Amino acid sequence: MAPERNAQAGEILHFWFEQCRPWQWFRQDPAFDRRISEQFGQLAHAAQKEQLSDWETRQDSALALVLLLDQFSRQIWRNQARAYAGDQFAQCLSRLALDQHWLESEPQRARRQFWLMPLLHAECLETVTMAIPLMEHWVDTATAEVARRNRSILLKHGRYPWRDGALER
Repeated sequence: MAPERNAQAGEILHFWFEQCRPWQWFRQDPAFDRRISEQFGQLAHAAQKEQLSDWETRQDSALALVLLLDQFSRQIWRNQARAYAGDQFAQCLSRLALDQHWLESEPQRARRQFWLMPLLHAECLETVTMAIPLMEHWVDTATAEVARRNRSILLKHGRYPWRDGALER
């Protein structure tokens, strides 16, 4: 990976895990969304266009790519279909992290959580069901409970109804 790309991936990880506080990660805050968009919007766009494929080969840069595709996209394009455009790719990267044993080598619980977050966000019952024991093992019971709630919603509706407006369905 080019040194500039490596530095960009490092900036993403530093921002998310060192500059931000956990309470910021899941709260709707237009100022925080704007900050992410200004700092990382171009990279998120490139990630969705699969222009950062060289990031997939290393653990740290692949996690930065997951953040761009899953979390940052939801904040940059909140309430728009594009917020979910990177979901499939992010889920593939989560599975790659499992296959490559990157979760096993990751000492920080928060980083393991975001490795697995795309599986929790999936609108696929099988994927969310698979995520529950992974969350229990690698993250915590509270996050596993979120996956259980998501699974219940998928069982009832077959989708996440809160996405209906953005996805025009």
